[in-house]
Amino acid sequence: MTSEALEPVLAGVRNFRDLGGLPTTDGRRVRHGMLYRSGHLARATEEDAAFLGGLGLHTVYDFRNEADRALDGLDVALPGVRNVNIPLSDPAHGAEFWQLVRDGAVERLREELAGGRAVVRMQESYRDIVLNRTAEHRRVLSDLAAGSVPVLVHCAAGKDRAGLSVAITLLALGVEREAIEADYLLSNDPHRRYKVHRGDADREEGERRAIDPEVRELLAPFFDARPAYLAAAYAAIAEGWGDVDTYLGAGLGLDDAARGRLREHFLE
Repeated sequence: MTSEALEPVLAGVRNFRDLGGLPTTDGRRVRHGMLYRSGHLARATEEDAAFLGGLGLHTVYDFRNEADRALDGLDVALPGVRNVNIPLSDPAHGAEFWQLVRDGAVERLREELAGGRAVVRMQESYRDIVLNRTAEHRRVLSDLAAGSVPVLVHCAAGKDRAGLSVAITLLALGVEREAIEADYLLSNDPHRRYKVHRGDADREEGERRAIDPEVRELLAPFFDARPAYLAAAYAAIAEGWGDVDTYLGAGLGLDDAARGRLREHFLE
């Protein structure tokens, strides 16, 4: 199955894209219309939902935790689509810190984030997801190999947790690392970026308070997709399993047969 790439700018869904067309190391490509990624679907408009509903999706994976879902809301329902919530982060992790963000506590945030500390936090987060969320990634890859496709994966911004899940799936498909990184960095495009505000999520858009410029600068590493973050994930794979093949097999339970089925579904 092949199709033209679909990448509309949806009104209420950030960072949506089709991973079709990415090249593998053996000369194949990811099929269009099979693997999508995005930010959360909680604010999808009727038009957005109609478009997403027309993609023929089998499953939507939501990697947000309870705190994320409480802040942004639950995904809109897409008729006939299976919705699966698999948190890739603990809702208590960083809760106090993000409260400081919402409160605009500049001095405390400066202590926590200045001098490269925000970048280190992000690298540690990526390492943690790789090393400690193997059961979650195993479940997703097992489902995909079993035929739960086409699929859309997302978290809040569609950048970190969804980005890692996509990267791991693409590694299993044999996609070139340069192509994985190029797709990952697309999340930096202005129209894709997650909108962050001070104040409560249930306020109307115009009523939310703007973030202090210094706070916004301190937070920039959290809202960027940076090669150093993906490199930290790859380093964690090497540290924990030695190489990608061992990580996929011993770490995620993806044997050769399952990997073959995965490639049958997603590659052309």
